[in-house]
Amino acid sequence: MKKISAASAFGIFLACVSVFIWGITFVSTKSLLNDFSAFEILVVRFLAAYIGLWAMRPKKLVLKSKKENISFALAGLTGVTLYQFFENIAISFTTASNVSIIVSICPMFTAIVARIFLKEKCITKNFIAGFVLAISGVALVSFNGNAEFHFSPKGDLLALLAGICWGFYSLFVSKINSMKYDIVCSTRRIFFFALIFMIPLALAGTGAEKTSSVFINTDLAFNIKRFSSFANWGNLLFLGIMASAGCFALWNKSCKILGTVKVSAGLYMIPVVTVIFAFIFLGEKLSLMGIFGAAMTICGLFISSWKK
Repeated sequence: MKKISAASAFGIFLACVSVFIWGITFVSTKSLLNDFSAFEILVVRFLAAYIGLWAMRPKKLVLKSKKENISFALAGLTGVTLYQFFENIAISFTTASNVSIIVSICPMFTAIVARIFLKEKCITKNFIAGFVLAISGVALVSFNGNAEFHFSPKGDLLALLAGICWGFYSLFVSKINSMKYDIVCSTRRIFFFALIFMIPLALAGTGAEKTSSVFINTDLAFNIKRFSSFANWGNLLFLGIMASAGCFALWNKSCKILGTVKVSAGLYMIPVVTVIFAFIFLGEKLSLMGIFGAAMTICGLFISSWKK
């Protein structure tokens, strides 16, 4: 086994930080859903992230060619707008466990896209074996002794589309990283296009039923009470600044160091982090099935990344 270089270790650390924070974002989102719709949270989250990245790096990104905007726009569309949109809608039609399992197939979609479009030889025997073991572990973690897999064509298809979108996002991030621009500025431009693509969805959701994931609450839009809560502000800033601005920048940097396929394997760990965090801080049940699933997921992750 090859010795891990300092640069690779740093890339792994950045990916781990992102996965850990993404794994606990459900707590903030769950709290905010009392006052905001899922889509409202999404818009405010990435608007805060965009502003935060400007504060972090207050300089304009000057592109070598205007054609490069295409990659940034497609990254924003696939990795932020459509991924989040499909995932939120999917939960309305199927169980959270189903969505968690299906979306966790992202690393395989990333590998397939990289193989087709980037000609990377990344789908190895170890990768496939690790994938099967990890996804089995994710299933056990997601169910945690409480649920069964219920097939829901509409919801499961939407979750599958979310996973495919992330695979293409990884492709566009690879292209953006090859341009060798500043990571913070690059991530900010991705978010800019993501927010632009959210506008038609926001207009479509205005006045929709409250049961809709795209619901925009026009009656409460300017209600100061929603924004007078310190808890709401804390959760919005956490999701915007840390989970979006910070983690997307760290994730993209990690992809630049290690490669998108290797880094994407870390996504297997998000459900594991979520269950452990819920057990420690929310007192939720952690069954032997969940513990065994977590161990399987970790083993699968190591096998996927193993090189002789």
